[in-house]
Amino acid sequence: MLQLNLPEYKFRIKIQNEREYIFDNLRKKFVALTPEEWVRQNFIRFLIDEKKYPASYIAIEKQIELNGLLKRCDAVIYNPDFKPFAIIEFKAPQIKLNQATFDQAAVYNYKLKVDYLIISNGIEHFACKVDTQNSCYSFFEQIPNYSYLLEIG
Repeated sequence: MLQLNLPEYKFRIKIQNEREYIFDNLRKKFVALTPEEWVRQNFIRFLIDEKKYPASYIAIEKQIELNGLLKRCDAVIYNPDFKPFAIIEFKAPQIKLNQATFDQAAVYNYKLKVDYLIISNGIEHFACKVDTQNSCYSFFEQIPNYSYLLEIG
């Protein structure tokens, strides 16, 4: 798979019926290895190993209901009280991150009401604090550590 702008990690990959699958440690199963899944697996590993996000506080493909429709957030991070804390949206490396990407995460946030949005295509990564009073985002220079986000609330 494509080298990403993340540390290099080792994964369990298998081929079955001429398709590649990667083992997802959080979901405890093999999943189809698509470009977006490659980004998700690497980025989640980065959050856990480098940024110290507790694996038990990360939910993959969290289902939510919006206006009677079922949607799935790529990942949701919870705080120690198990309240949704951040939404993560992943895109394949060839997909440009733009306002529409943030808008997608923001739509999910109508339901979850989190303080942070994180977006990555494996090459570019953005994290921001949601300012609902002023209807804007405050961007971080880099992906913050979990403990830092808890501190600043």
